[in-house]
Amino acid sequence: MRRASTLWGPLLLITLFYLSAFGLATFLVDLDPALAQYLPVGGIASMHPADANADALQAAAAPAVPHPVSALKLAAAIVCVILLMVPVSWVYFVTTRDKDVDRSFAHTIMVLPVIVAGIAMIVHDNLALAFSLAGVVAAVRFRFTLDDPAQALYIFIAIAVGLGAGISAVGVAAVVSIAFVYLTLALWKLDYGVDLNTRFFSFLTGRGRDDKDL
Repeated sequence: MRRASTLWGPLLLITLFYLSAFGLATFLVDLDPALAQYLPVGGIASMHPADANADALQAAAAPAVPHPVSALKLAAAIVCVILLMVPVSWVYFVTTRDKDVDRSFAHTIMVLPVIVAGIAMIVHDNLALAFSLAGVVAAVRFRFTLDDPAQALYIFIAIAVGLGAGISAVGVAAVVSIAFVYLTLALWKLDYGVDLNTRFFSFLTGRGRDDKDL
């Protein structure tokens, strides 16, 4: 009952946050349609599998030319990433309220997708830069230990949101963020998998309700 009673507040706040962010973006585009060219959208549609090899070879051969629109689109992508990761960080705080919240980890899941978005936009459609980045990353050995295995999910969602925004697919990043937030809150509220002695799990696993042998 305590979880059920304390969940509605964060759930309402997160829902209002998402609606406000989407409403603000829609209002700005309606106010000035020219702003649409700076939004990180349309990245999936711009990919043509039929010409993927030719485009990759051309991108590898041609030097990357910076464009003001790309810089502004990256700035918009970073703003979108931050807005999409704020509810994710709230979910982390809500689901770990009875534990010690790792401040550095909370900062990591907010900053990591920004870096991923920048990297994704830098190497986007450039095969040479992609291989160069892979070589640099392979040469560096990272040491990062997670206190809770569930924290790995937050790292993956941060990478997914950053990558989606970086390739101008912020719509996909938004869907991933929303699905993660609501699914995580639902599983936390239901204590999914905590008690396997209920009638449903007894039927599912084939164990008796009084069977203590796991």
